[in-house]
Amino acid sequence: MSFPSDLSVVVPLFNEEESLPELMAWIDRVLEGRNYEVVFVDDGSTDGSWAQIVSLKASYPGRVLGLSFARNQGKSAALHAGFQKVTGRVVVTMDADLQDSPDEIPGLERRILDDGLDLVSGWKKKRYDPITKTIPTKLFNRATRIVSGIPLHDFNCGLKAYRLEVVKAVEVSGEMHRYIPVLAKQAGFSRIGEQVVQHQARKYGTTKFGLERFVNGFLDLLTIAFLGRFANKPMHLFGVLGTMMFAAGMLLFAYIAGVKLWAIYLDVASTKLAEMSAFHIALASMLMGLQLFLAGFIAELVIRNKPGRNEYTIKSEI
Repeated sequence: MSFPSDLSVVVPLFNEEESLPELMAWIDRVLEGRNYEVVFVDDGSTDGSWAQIVSLKASYPGRVLGLSFARNQGKSAALHAGFQKVTGRVVVTMDADLQDSPDEIPGLERRILDDGLDLVSGWKKKRYDPITKTIPTKLFNRATRIVSGIPLHDFNCGLKAYRLEVVKAVEVSGEMHRYIPVLAKQAGFSRIGEQVVQHQARKYGTTKFGLERFVNGFLDLLTIAFLGRFANKPMHLFGVLGTMMFAAGMLLFAYIAGVKLWAIYLDVASTKLAEMSAFHIALASMLMGLQLFLAGFIAELVIRNKPGRNEYTIKSEI
Protein backbone atom coordinates (compact mmCIF):
# COMPACT_ATOMS: atom_id res chain seq x y z
CA MET A 1 0.00 0.00 0.00
CA SER A 2 1.36 3.42 -0.94
CA PHE A 3 0.84 6.52 1.16
CA PRO A 4 0.74 10.11 -0.17
CA SER A 5 2.37 11.17 3.11
CA ASP A 6 4.65 9.40 5.56
CA LEU A 7 3.14 11.19 8.52
CA SER A 8 -0.08 13.09 9.24
CA VAL A 9 -0.58 15.40 12.21
CA VAL A 10 -4.16 16.25 13.22
CA VAL A 11 -4.61 19.37 15.36
CA PRO A 12 -8.14 20.13 16.64
CA LEU A 13 -8.45 23.68 17.95
CA PHE A 14 -10.82 26.26 19.36
CA ASN A 15 -9.75 29.90 19.77
CA GLU A 16 -5.99 29.29 19.64
CA GLU A 17 -4.90 32.00 17.17
CA GLU A 18 -1.85 33.03 19.22
CA SER A 19 -0.30 29.57 19.42
CA LEU A 20 -0.81 28.36 15.83
CA PRO A 21 2.18 30.05 14.12
CA GLU A 22 4.55 28.89 16.84
CA LEU A 23 3.12 25.38 16.79
CA MET A 24 3.43 25.01 13.02
CA ALA A 25 6.99 26.36 13.00
CA TRP A 26 7.88 23.88 15.76
CA ILE A 27 6.34 20.95 13.85
CA ASP A 28 8.13 21.95 10.65
CA ARG A 29 11.44 22.21 12.48
CA VAL A 30 11.04 18.73 13.99
CA LEU A 31 9.90 17.15 10.71
CA GLU A 32 12.28 19.04 8.40
CA GLY A 33 12.92 17.09 5.21
CA ARG A 34 10.08 14.68 5.90
CA ASN A 35 7.00 14.02 3.74
CA TYR A 36 4.32 15.13 6.18
CA GLU A 37 0.99 16.97 6.36
CA VAL A 38 -0.71 18.91 9.16
CA VAL A 39 -4.53 18.96 9.30
CA PHE A 40 -5.84 21.88 11.37
CA VAL A 41 -9.51 21.49 12.32
CA ASP A 42 -11.01 24.79 13.50
CA ASP A 43 -13.89 23.85 15.79
CA GLY A 44 -15.98 26.99 15.25
CA SER A 45 -13.46 29.48 16.67
CA THR A 46 -14.65 33.04 17.26
CA ASP A 47 -11.19 34.61 17.17
CA GLY A 48 -8.70 34.81 14.30
CA SER A 49 -7.75 31.13 14.29
CA TRP A 50 -9.05 30.48 10.78
CA ALA A 51 -7.16 33.49 9.38
CA GLN A 52 -4.00 32.07 10.92
CA ILE A 53 -4.64 28.70 9.28
CA VAL A 54 -5.12 30.39 5.89
CA SER A 55 -1.84 32.23 6.41
CA LEU A 56 -0.04 29.01 7.38
CA LYS A 57 -1.39 27.33 4.26
CA ALA A 58 0.35 30.00 2.19
CA SER A 59 3.56 29.89 4.25
CA TYR A 60 3.86 26.09 4.15
CA PRO A 61 2.63 25.06 0.69
CA GLY A 62 1.75 21.40 0.40
CA ARG A 63 2.03 20.92 4.15
CA VAL A 64 -1.16 22.40 5.62
CA LEU A 65 -4.78 21.39 5.25
CA GLY A 66 -7.46 23.38 7.07
CA LEU A 67 -11.05 22.55 7.98
CA SER A 68 -13.43 24.99 9.65
CA PHE A 69 -16.72 24.11 11.35
CA ALA A 70 -19.63 26.54 11.07
CA ARG A 71 -20.11 26.26 14.85
CA ASN A 72 -18.45 24.58 17.80
CA GLN A 73 -19.01 20.82 17.56
CA GLY A 74 -16.59 19.48 20.13
CA LYS A 75 -13.21 17.79 20.03
CA SER A 76 -14.58 14.40 18.97
CA ALA A 77 -16.18 15.83 15.83
CA ALA A 78 -12.99 17.75 15.03
CA LEU A 79 -10.86 14.61 15.33
CA HIS A 80 -13.30 12.59 13.25
CA ALA A 81 -13.24 15.21 10.48
CA GLY A 82 -9.45 15.26 10.55
CA PHE A 83 -9.26 11.46 10.41
CA GLN A 84 -11.31 11.48 7.21
CA LYS A 85 -8.69 13.67 5.49
CA VAL A 86 -5.39 12.14 6.59
CA THR A 87 -3.26 10.07 4.20
CA GLY A 88 -0.08 9.31 6.18
CA ARG A 89 0.74 5.76 7.21
CA VAL A 90 1.17 7.08 10.77
CA VAL A 91 -1.26 9.63 12.23
CA VAL A 92 -0.39 11.78 15.25
CA THR A 93 -2.93 13.86 17.16
CA MET A 94 -1.98 16.78 19.37
CA ASP A 95 -3.61 19.82 20.95
CA ALA A 96 -3.02 23.32 19.61
CA ASP A 97 -2.28 25.04 22.92
CA LEU A 98 1.47 24.17 22.94
CA GLN A 99 1.04 21.90 25.96
CA ASP A 100 1.90 18.97 23.68
CA SER A 101 5.49 19.03 22.42
CA PRO A 102 6.07 18.27 18.69
CA ASP A 103 9.50 16.96 19.74
CA GLU A 104 7.66 13.82 20.86
CA ILE A 105 6.35 13.03 17.35
CA PRO A 106 9.37 11.04 16.02
CA GLY A 107 9.45 8.88 19.15
CA LEU A 108 5.76 8.07 18.91
CA GLU A 109 6.13 7.29 15.22
CA ARG A 110 8.99 4.87 15.92
CA ARG A 111 6.85 2.98 18.42
CA ILE A 112 4.26 2.42 15.70
CA LEU A 113 6.70 1.43 12.95
CA ASP A 114 9.43 -0.37 14.88
CA ASP A 115 7.46 -1.95 17.72
CA GLY A 116 4.49 -2.94 15.55
CA LEU A 117 1.91 -1.17 17.70
CA ASP A 118 -1.49 -0.05 16.45
CA LEU A 119 -1.75 2.89 18.86
CA VAL A 120 0.61 4.70 21.21
CA SER A 121 -0.85 6.98 23.86
CA GLY A 122 1.13 9.74 25.50
CA TRP A 123 1.46 9.77 29.29
CA LYS A 124 2.01 13.16 30.87
CA LYS A 125 3.61 11.70 33.97
CA LYS A 126 4.61 15.12 35.30
CA ARG A 127 1.81 17.63 34.83
CA TYR A 128 1.65 21.39 35.30
CA ASP A 129 -2.03 21.48 36.25
CA PRO A 130 -3.73 22.58 39.49
CA ILE A 131 -4.63 19.90 42.02
CA THR A 132 -8.33 20.41 41.23
CA LYS A 133 -7.58 18.94 37.80
CA THR A 134 -4.92 16.33 38.58
CA ILE A 135 -6.87 14.42 41.27
CA PRO A 136 -10.06 13.99 39.18
CA THR A 137 -7.85 13.01 36.23
CA LYS A 138 -6.23 10.22 38.24
CA LEU A 139 -9.61 8.92 39.41
CA PHE A 140 -10.94 9.06 35.86
CA ASN A 141 -7.95 7.16 34.45
CA ARG A 142 -8.15 4.50 37.17
CA ALA A 143 -11.85 3.90 36.48
CA THR A 144 -11.20 3.68 32.74
CA ARG A 145 -8.39 1.16 33.24
CA ILE A 146 -10.67 -1.04 35.33
CA VAL A 147 -13.61 -0.92 32.93
CA SER A 148 -11.67 -1.19 29.66
CA GLY A 149 -8.87 -3.50 30.72
CA ILE A 150 -6.35 -1.27 28.90
CA PRO A 151 -3.36 -0.43 31.16
CA LEU A 152 -2.90 3.22 30.18
CA HIS A 153 -2.17 5.95 32.70
CA ASP A 154 -3.43 8.94 30.71
CA PHE A 155 -6.40 8.23 28.45
CA ASN A 156 -7.18 11.92 28.04
CA CYS A 157 -3.75 12.90 26.70
CA GLY A 158 -4.23 14.53 23.30
CA LEU A 159 -0.81 13.40 22.08
CA LYS A 160 -1.29 9.98 20.47
CA ALA A 161 -0.04 8.09 17.41
CA TYR A 162 -1.99 5.60 15.30
CA ARG A 163 -1.66 3.44 12.26
CA LEU A 164 -3.74 4.86 9.44
CA GLU A 165 -5.98 1.78 9.51
CA VAL A 166 -6.97 2.54 13.09
CA VAL A 167 -8.23 6.10 12.53
CA LYS A 168 -10.14 4.97 9.44
CA ALA A 169 -11.84 2.17 11.40
CA VAL A 170 -12.98 4.01 14.54
CA GLU A 171 -15.82 6.51 14.57
CA VAL A 172 -15.36 9.24 17.16
CA SER A 173 -18.57 11.01 18.18
CA GLY A 174 -20.11 12.81 21.14
CA GLU A 175 -17.42 13.09 23.80
CA MET A 176 -15.72 9.81 22.94
CA HIS A 177 -12.34 11.32 22.03
CA ARG A 178 -11.14 10.34 25.51
CA TYR A 179 -11.80 6.69 24.69
CA ILE A 180 -10.21 6.26 21.29
CA PRO A 181 -7.94 3.50 22.72
CA VAL A 182 -11.07 1.70 23.93
CA LEU A 183 -12.78 2.14 20.54
CA ALA A 184 -9.64 0.86 18.80
CA LYS A 185 -9.51 -2.22 21.02
CA GLN A 186 -13.19 -2.93 20.35
CA ALA A 187 -12.47 -2.66 16.62
CA GLY A 188 -9.76 -5.32 16.95
CA PHE A 189 -6.64 -3.14 17.22
CA SER A 190 -5.38 -4.44 20.55
CA ARG A 191 -1.65 -3.68 20.24
CA ILE A 192 -1.79 -0.54 22.36
CA GLY A 193 1.26 1.01 24.00
CA GLU A 194 2.16 4.01 26.11
CA GLN A 195 5.02 6.48 26.16
CA VAL A 196 5.93 9.14 28.68
CA VAL A 197 5.76 12.58 27.06
CA GLN A 198 6.56 16.09 28.20
CA HIS A 199 3.75 18.29 29.48
CA GLN A 200 4.22 22.02 29.08
CA ALA A 201 2.41 24.80 30.86
CA ARG A 202 -0.13 26.68 28.76
CA LYS A 203 1.53 29.68 27.10
CA TYR A 204 -1.46 31.51 25.60
CA GLY A 205 -5.15 31.79 26.44
CA THR A 206 -7.10 29.72 28.95
CA THR A 207 -8.30 26.13 29.10
CA LYS A 208 -11.52 25.32 27.26
CA PHE A 209 -12.52 22.50 29.62
CA GLY A 210 -14.12 22.64 33.05
CA LEU A 211 -14.74 20.11 35.81
CA GLU A 212 -17.97 19.02 34.09
CA ARG A 213 -15.85 17.08 31.59
CA PHE A 214 -15.06 14.53 34.31
CA VAL A 215 -18.75 13.94 35.05
CA ASN A 216 -19.45 13.61 31.33
CA GLY A 217 -16.40 11.39 31.02
CA PHE A 218 -17.68 8.84 33.53
CA LEU A 219 -21.11 8.78 31.85
CA ASP A 220 -19.44 8.26 28.47
CA LEU A 221 -17.36 5.45 30.00
CA LEU A 222 -20.54 3.61 31.02
CA THR A 223 -21.97 4.16 27.54
CA ILE A 224 -18.92 2.86 25.71
CA ALA A 225 -18.61 -0.12 28.06
CA PHE A 226 -22.23 -1.06 27.35
CA LEU A 227 -21.96 -0.51 23.60
CA GLY A 228 -18.72 -2.42 23.38
CA ARG A 229 -20.20 -5.53 24.96
CA PHE A 230 -23.88 -5.44 24.07
CA ALA A 231 -24.38 -3.15 21.06
CA ASN A 232 -24.98 -6.13 18.76
CA LYS A 233 -26.47 -8.48 21.34
CA PRO A 234 -28.69 -6.47 23.74
CA MET A 235 -30.66 -9.60 24.67
CA HIS A 236 -27.56 -10.90 26.45
CA LEU A 237 -27.97 -8.06 28.96
CA PHE A 238 -31.66 -7.24 29.14
CA GLY A 239 -32.73 -10.85 28.67
CA VAL A 240 -30.49 -12.14 31.46
CA LEU A 241 -31.47 -9.34 33.87
CA GLY A 242 -35.15 -9.76 33.02
CA THR A 243 -35.08 -13.52 33.47
CA MET A 244 -33.29 -13.22 36.82
CA MET A 245 -35.74 -10.62 38.13
CA PHE A 246 -38.77 -12.57 36.92
CA ALA A 247 -37.43 -15.80 38.46
CA ALA A 248 -36.70 -14.06 41.78
CA GLY A 249 -40.24 -12.64 41.83
CA MET A 250 -41.73 -16.03 41.03
CA LEU A 251 -39.76 -17.73 43.79
CA LEU A 252 -40.81 -15.11 46.32
CA PHE A 253 -44.43 -15.38 45.20
CA ALA A 254 -44.28 -19.19 45.45
CA TYR A 255 -42.93 -18.89 48.99
CA ILE A 256 -45.70 -16.46 49.98
CA ALA A 257 -48.35 -18.65 48.39
CA GLY A 258 -46.96 -21.71 50.17
CA VAL A 259 -47.05 -19.97 53.55
CA LYS A 260 -50.61 -18.79 52.87
CA LEU A 261 -51.85 -22.26 51.85
CA TRP A 262 -50.15 -23.81 54.86
CA ALA A 263 -51.93 -21.32 57.15
CA ILE A 264 -55.26 -22.18 55.51
CA TYR A 265 -54.54 -25.88 55.92
CA LEU A 266 -53.84 -25.41 59.63
CA ASP A 267 -56.82 -23.06 59.92
CA VAL A 268 -54.80 -20.29 61.55
CA ALA A 269 -55.07 -16.53 61.03
CA SER A 270 -52.74 -15.04 58.40
CA THR A 271 -52.16 -11.70 56.75
CA LYS A 272 -54.04 -11.02 53.52
CA LEU A 273 -51.90 -11.17 50.38
CA ALA A 274 -52.76 -7.59 49.41
CA GLU A 275 -51.46 -6.41 52.79
CA MET A 276 -48.13 -8.22 52.54
CA SER A 277 -45.19 -6.09 51.38
CA ALA A 278 -43.42 -9.20 50.09
CA PHE A 279 -46.32 -9.84 47.71
CA HIS A 280 -45.93 -6.39 46.15
CA ILE A 281 -42.16 -6.85 45.88
CA ALA A 282 -42.67 -10.17 44.10
CA LEU A 283 -45.24 -8.68 41.74
CA ALA A 284 -43.03 -5.68 40.93
CA SER A 285 -40.03 -7.98 40.31
CA MET A 286 -41.99 -10.11 37.85
CA LEU A 287 -43.32 -7.06 35.99
CA MET A 288 -39.89 -5.43 35.80
CA GLY A 289 -38.33 -8.70 34.66
CA LEU A 290 -40.93 -9.04 31.92
CA GLN A 291 -40.33 -5.44 30.79
CA LEU A 292 -36.56 -5.94 30.66
CA PHE A 293 -36.97 -9.15 28.67
CA LEU A 294 -39.30 -7.45 26.19
CA ALA A 295 -36.88 -4.48 25.91
CA GLY A 296 -34.07 -6.88 25.00
CA PHE A 297 -36.29 -8.72 22.52
CA ILE A 298 -37.35 -5.49 20.78
CA ALA A 299 -33.73 -4.26 20.73
CA GLU A 300 -32.70 -7.53 19.05
CA LEU A 301 -35.37 -7.01 16.36
CA VAL A 302 -34.08 -3.47 15.76
CA ILE A 303 -30.45 -4.62 15.55
CA ARG A 304 -31.20 -7.45 13.15
CA ASN A 305 -33.06 -5.13 10.78
CA LYS A 306 -30.75 -2.10 10.84
CA PRO A 307 -28.63 -1.26 7.78
CA GLY A 308 -24.99 -2.24 8.09
CA ARG A 309 -25.64 -4.83 10.80
CA ASN A 310 -22.84 -6.98 9.35
CA GLU A 311 -20.19 -4.24 9.40
CA TYR A 312 -16.67 -5.38 10.18
CA THR A 313 -13.12 -4.10 9.98
CA ILE A 314 -10.52 -5.82 7.77
CA LYS A 315 -7.25 -5.43 9.62
CA SER A 316 -4.98 -6.73 6.85
CA GLU A 317 -5.25 -8.38 3.45
CA ILE A 318 -2.85 -10.24 1.16
